[in-house]
Amino acid sequence: MACTITHIVLAVQLCVLAVGARTNLDKQSSDFNLSKILPLVDEDGICNLVVEKQGYVCQEHKVITKDGYILSLQRIPEGRAGKAANKIPVLLQHGLLMDAVSWMINSPDESLAFILADNGFDVWLANTRGTNYSRGHTSVDPNDPSYWDWSWDELVAYDLPATVQYVHDQTGQKLHYVGHSLGTLIAFAAFSQEKLLNSIRSAALLSPIAYLAQMSSFLAKTAADAFIAEDLYWLGIKEFAPRGEAAVKLLEDICKNPENNCSDLMTSFTGPNCCVNSSKTNDFLDHEPQSTATKNMIHLAQMIRQGTIAMYDYGSADENNKHYGQPTPPVYNMSSIPKNLPLFLSYGGQDYLSDVDDVKTLLNALKDHDADKLLTQYREDYAHADFVFGENAKQVVYDPLMAFFKLQ
Repeated sequence: MACTITHIVLAVQLCVLAVGARTNLDKQSSDFNLSKILPLVDEDGICNLVVEKQGYVCQEHKVITKDGYILSLQRIPEGRAGKAANKIPVLLQHGLLMDAVSWMINSPDESLAFILADNGFDVWLANTRGTNYSRGHTSVDPNDPSYWDWSWDELVAYDLPATVQYVHDQTGQKLHYVGHSLGTLIAFAAFSQEKLLNSIRSAALLSPIAYLAQMSSFLAKTAADAFIAEDLYWLGIKEFAPRGEAAVKLLEDICKNPENNCSDLMTSFTGPNCCVNSSKTNDFLDHEPQSTATKNMIHLAQMIRQGTIAMYDYGSADENNKHYGQPTPPVYNMSSIPKNLPLFLSYGGQDYLSDVDDVKTLLNALKDHDADKLLTQYREDYAHADFVFGENAKQVVYDPLMAFFKLQ
């Protein structure tokens, strides 16, 4: 129930913080210390903790964005058989409140990162700013509220370009891109601005998110409509930490009550996942969920309320003019995505976050895309977490995805 637990914790964290259960808002400041703000050194990073334990060679890399964030990046250059990659590099970008470990929770035969490596791909794993292994900055400590002054706009403008360029420079090749959930949103936005095109060969977008107006997750819509993330932000809580002690304790108490069915709570967020391996829950909780910026949560809530895919709304014409030179936030125009960019979109009929109707809105914006460059896959039984944690995802999604890559 991996992604399930994430969204349960998210719901509880929103409620707990909104009523002030988390009262310690003090932030400690200190002089910049690179070793301090990178909490785990490379040998204790994702390679050592996850990848190498499964019998794969793994390399740790660091990328510095133009705005100073230091991002962790892992490379799996060969499969378990020891055969070096002889195919094109693939970059995997995780979703909200996740990091690269999410691609490797299941067994190697069921996890996309390992499946790609065993099929000869040169696998690279991204970790966005604020996650456990990407909390570094050249001048700002993550305990400083200014470290968390970003939304997914900055992932589009800085994290994704820096990571893609790094992989391109290291390999000397254009790369395939795979994103899930938020990882698809930042790709769509970047492509609409004609970014990354000189470095990207194709993109596979799982549970694609560009529009959120019609999402059927009642709890997510309720949180957005109640402006909970905005309340947290103005209380001074700039880091959205779903593993907060109060939230975890309250979750435990809720789930101990036999009258409360946590499975139903999960379903109300993500949809009824058909194929997630529930035995991997503890493995998931060893690594996830992870922090993001409260401002990022506000931005997503704005998308839900307004039904648009646009830059962060600062709340007034004056403030937007200061940032954008216009009274409303600029829109990311999906119809501006180059028509010859190869895209593989896979979505599910039970997904409450990447709702079928919202995906149809996206596909309508892409209606003029070159027919031989846009492949869509629909699975009636799949919900949001199935695309990453599904026990049958290799046969259902990953094999068609790799076949698509081979055509590009």
